Amino acid sequence: MTMTTTTHDGILRTLANSFLGHTPVWYKQAIVASLLLNVVAYFVLGPLLTGWLILAEFIFTLAMALKCFPLQPGGLLALQAVALGLTDTHAIYHEVEHGLPVLLLVIFMVAGVHFLRGMLYRMISHILLGIRSRVTLNMVIIVVVSVFSAFLDALTILAVLVAVSLGFYEVYHRVVSSKGYHEDPDLTDDYVDELHRADLEQFRAVLRSMLMHGAIGTAIGGVCTLVGEPENIVIGTEAGWNFMEFFRQVAPSSLPTLFAGFAVCWVIERNKWFGYGAELPAGVRQVLIDEDRRLRANHTARDRMMLVAQGIVAILMVLALAFHIAEIGLIGLAVIVVVSSISGVTDEHHVAEAFMPGLPFASLLVVFYVIVAMIGSLNMFAPVIQWVLTLEDKMQVFMIFVTNGALSAISDNVFVAAIYMKELKAAFDAGLTSRELFDAQSVAVVMGTGIPSMSTPNGQAAFLYLLTSQIAPLVRLGYGRMLWMALPYAIVTTLVAGWTLF
Repeated sequence: MTMTTTTHDGILRTLANSFLGHTPVWYKQAIVASLLLNVVAYFVLGPLLTGWLILAEFIFTLAMALKCFPLQPGGLLALQAVALGLTDTHAIYHEVEHGLPVLLLVIFMVAGVHFLRGMLYRMISHILLGIRSRVTLNMVIIVVVSVFSAFLDALTILAVLVAVSLGFYEVYHRVVSSKGYHEDPDLTDDYVDELHRADLEQFRAVLRSMLMHGAIGTAIGGVCTLVGEPENIVIGTEAGWNFMEFFRQVAPSSLPTLFAGFAVCWVIERNKWFGYGAELPAGVRQVLIDEDRRLRANHTARDRMMLVAQGIVAILMVLALAFHIAEIGLIGLAVIVVVSSISGVTDEHHVAEAFMPGLPFASLLVVFYVIVAMIGSLNMFAPVIQWVLTLEDKMQVFMIFVTNGALSAISDNVFVAAIYMKELKAAFDAGLTSRELFDAQSVAVVMGTGIPSMSTPNGQAAFLYLLTSQIAPLVRLGYGRMLWMALPYAIVTTLVAGWTLF
């Protein structure tokens, strides 16, 4: 009997240690407690409140992304939502089908950027090392990213910044690591001596600032045009706007918001607020300059030809994205095929390396769509929308913006835009609202889903990708730090956008 008890204790201890791997014990206990609590809540509080509880728990797993990748704990919550009947597989498949363009983008475009990383690294390193003014550099980043995000996909642009930032980090880390430049990299601090750790911490702060300015740029630039964000196409289609009409309708709100974002960048960099303002250490700059010189000196004619080829493919990719000749993910697949063919990358192992950064996030997106399906199945947002539509016209437009922002910060932008526009279009078709009011409501949906949602990492796919990317733990960019660094932008741009709509 004692031996059997001991054996059972050993099995339970092994399972407890294996569950969620090396994550802290308190985190494991929190997940197990949440799963048990949800069962009790379902029978005591009912499906609707249990749905809100699971949504809060899922956001918690995103907030703890540096402790544990959210796929496993978030996936357990998603599976439980299905098991409890809070949604079903048909609703989930519908959401995945609706999100297929984003999934294709994450799988193929992120891999496509990987094949262009040599050219991108060289191009952006010239900018980083050529502009010595920190304020000027970050202003250039946010302006350029904002302009590109008005015509290209935000996640693609952020994938470029992530790939380049990872390249910078790897270069410096290899040089200062005692493991040796040509050995397999270990990007932790274990092999970095105390002499270089202060510079490494400051370099992390520089990369964090660059990534966050870029992420904000995708949001404030994305609201300006029909193709800037996926939800804009949904809104524009329902409103019957073409590209120029969309720009004209949203310009009174989007342009002041855009310039307010630029002003925030200048102020926080000048005053070194909210975690911004880190200077690139002289030692790091010299390492990056030396690496650039080494690459130039060792480049063969074939290497130069590859850079030129990557540059040509990159230009064609930008044109294809700007004119939307195909789904973004399919353009990314074309980039993979062309660049890998030209460069001679034909073995499965090297091709698979390109897909490694994007596939974990693609898996997490599917889990996210399960949560979105649960929200839709339980009509969790319906009471909010119905209440807003009972308000007086001017207040209604303003509250559409506010509630869109709040719901988009905890859910999927496209999902929120779709359910809002469905209700607003139905009211317009029934003759309950005028064309002028319907246009104003549609602008409020554009600005609401695009601007306040930047206040949380789960508010936009690009922000969520950054949070769960390979670079985030290396530069210590967790959920809380992203909240803090996005806060000044979120407050000022939300106030400006709200003021233009009121």
